Amino acid sequence: MTHSFTVGDYLLDRLAEIGVRHLFGVPGDYNLAFLDHVMDHEDITWVGNANELNAAYAADGYARVNGVGALLTTYGVGELSAINGIAGSYAEYVPVVHVVGAPSTTTQRAGALVHHSLGDGDFEHFLRAYAEVTVAHAHLAVGTAPAEIDRVLLAAVRERRPGYLLMPTDVAASPATPPRAPLAAPEPELSERVLTDFLGRARELLASAGSATVLADFLVDRFGARQELGELLDAGHFPRTTLALGKGLLDESDPAFVGTYAGAASPKPARQAVEQADVVIAAGVRFTDMATAGFTQDIAPERMIDLQPFEARIGEQRFAPLPMGAALSGLAAVVRELGRDWAREFVPETDVDVPVPAPHLTQRELWASVQEFLRPGDIVVAEQGTSLYGAVGLPLPSGTGFVGQPLWGSIGYTLPAAFGAQVAAPDRRVVLLIGDGSALMTAQEIGSMLRNGLSPIVVLVNNDGYTVERAIHGAEQPYNDIARWNWSLVPAAMGAGERALTLHAGTVEELRRALEMARATTDRLVFLEVTVPVMDKPDLMAAIAEALATANAR
Repeated sequence: MTHSFTVGDYLLDRLAEIGVRHLFGVPGDYNLAFLDHVMDHEDITWVGNANELNAAYAADGYARVNGVGALLTTYGVGELSAINGIAGSYAEYVPVVHVVGAPSTTTQRAGALVHHSLGDGDFEHFLRAYAEVTVAHAHLAVGTAPAEIDRVLLAAVRERRPGYLLMPTDVAASPATPPRAPLAAPEPELSERVLTDFLGRARELLASAGSATVLADFLVDRFGARQELGELLDAGHFPRTTLALGKGLLDESDPAFVGTYAGAASPKPARQAVEQADVVIAAGVRFTDMATAGFTQDIAPERMIDLQPFEARIGEQRFAPLPMGAALSGLAAVVRELGRDWAREFVPETDVDVPVPAPHLTQRELWASVQEFLRPGDIVVAEQGTSLYGAVGLPLPSGTGFVGQPLWGSIGYTLPAAFGAQVAAPDRRVVLLIGDGSALMTAQEIGSMLRNGLSPIVVLVNNDGYTVERAIHGAEQPYNDIARWNWSLVPAAMGAGERALTLHAGTVEELRRALEMARATTDRLVFLEVTVPVMDKPDLMAAIAEALATANAR
């Protein structure tokens, strides 16, 4: 390092300490000097993006795989471009630290009418906006910056939600003392009395239950309770399922996995396992409209043991403070004490109709082919719409990660998120499933993938527009149409050269051959365009679209 230790260096050291190894973003004059320090840092690598929104999406995808992420933008124009992505991280509990390079303290105090500001002398407009979509935020100042950095980073890690740091140019360059001690993240508060009361009530419920099912969701993963969930599942051999937000949390090759629960749109085994059980242990569950086909879940509160990150509920009784991990471990011990085994068999659904071979490829054939293509250890990234709801219904191979955004649902999210996921896990195969309408939003990041030498497999589902919107309303309306790109030329336009394999499939046989070629390609980006009929859609998406149309019409 060729410069004295600064506040900017302190921030980078703390980011590295919490697990950040890559910083996404876009340069701007208010962060350029700080970027020199990023380039010199031993543990953090700069990863540039095509725009700030893509950077936020990429940091989110990175954080879902790595555990935490970060991005850097310039003041005003840059941070506002990124706020949609940060809001998605907030909604879906993804810890992303957003650092904003800002005009100097002197400039701000003078109320100068500088570029990227609103020209009114108020430099905290955007900080106030970010206060709504972050768990902690700070306007850094000389003298207090290190303490404020620590506070914001600890809050982001503890709450699993984004943090925001507004860093003026002079503050970033001001002298600082290197961290003297590691960040001390306090353990979540636990009351032993509350835990005892909770386990007593849960024991009563389970002791009288003839059947029980575990419904797990994304907050188990976000708050690091996978191991404790595994203890519970092993103790009782429960039937188990997840919602769309928790896809990939469980081993879906396990015979006890009954499919993805989606309320009235669930496969029959999942619906029976959840809605007919005497007790449902809901771990980290959030019932959202698109995950439950319009809130059609049928679970009486009095038979649900509801475990949230820092509390639990049984019926109307609330138990807090009680961290999820402690509650799951305690329940596993109770199940072992009871000596009960809740294993049950459910008859899987089978197709009664024999599909007639079509001259063109259909959604059903597409997802069956994707199912065969996936392998253990993949990271599947599925875009909102036909891609997500086609993929959600697929039993994933063991060890497969899954990234989607069914709550925030910002279309275009997954292409940069796949970029971030691949940066976080370069040794794993990333399979991106995305529609043509969504890809129009963020296609620039294909160039970033190529520039960084990454080799994801991109399956672009071309159904000529916004099919998910057509299914909800306006099937024939021009507002659901999009520009028709020649997708086969896009990688080349992004500078692919020999670094990409571009394929197209419009029939089952073409898709089979294309996937064989994709399977054999490990050192290049694979871009596979798949064309399907405009109004063809997965069954789950059709059910959810109908529920949304009904809700929107009320």
